[in-house]
Amino acid sequence: MSQQSPSPRTEVRRKPQRAHHDPATIRAIIDQALICQIAFNQGGSVHCLPTACWRDGDFLYIHGANNSRLTQTLLEDECAVSITHLDGLVLARSAFHHSMNYRSVVIYGRFEAEDDPDAKAAAFKAFVEHASPGRSAQVRPPSRAELAGTRLLRIALDEAVAKIRNWGVEDSVEDMAIPVWAGVLPLSLRAGPVQPEAGCAEREPPTPPAFIGFFTRCNG
Repeated sequence: MSQQSPSPRTEVRRKPQRAHHDPATIRAIIDQALICQIAFNQGGSVHCLPTACWRDGDFLYIHGANNSRLTQTLLEDECAVSITHLDGLVLARSAFHHSMNYRSVVIYGRFEAEDDPDAKAAAFKAFVEHASPGRSAQVRPPSRAELAGTRLLRIALDEAVAKIRNWGVEDSVEDMAIPVWAGVLPLSLRAGPVQPEAGCAEREPPTPPAFIGFFTRCNG
């Protein structure tokens, strides 16, 4: 385990040797994510919704409509945000010892709104650069009206924990003689063939966008 847990909520009790609390590890996992899951309580019930996310500095950012249930609720109460990358299937000689290799982060706290137009414009530019590096210089930036109609939220990474498994099979000694293949089947996110919008082929060279490299960096 690296560093000390910042709060009781981020103390990993199951498999504590997999826990990491250092900011560099947490940031690296977040920076390879495009989607997070946010769990919250609203209207007497619990919810968990996926949404796009990105990091800038010591904050995780999300966005949504000004009148959305998600953004309004997150400003009023605490939540838990989770991110997971599945890196491989660990196939053991016994069914019980099968596992998965993964990198995950959980963040606890309350989101806050960023309402300054210039700060919002910079944050959304960072979002475009996160998902498609270099593209913000090629496309039209959001208008003032578009910025005003979109809620930008951020949550500090002060109370966060990473959990990682990145090794092979852990079979019992008595299972080693079982005549079955054992090992790790790596899994990764990969981009497929690009699908140009109508008219693009006539104006642009038939080469994939440079930012497709993002999808080859998500192996850890």
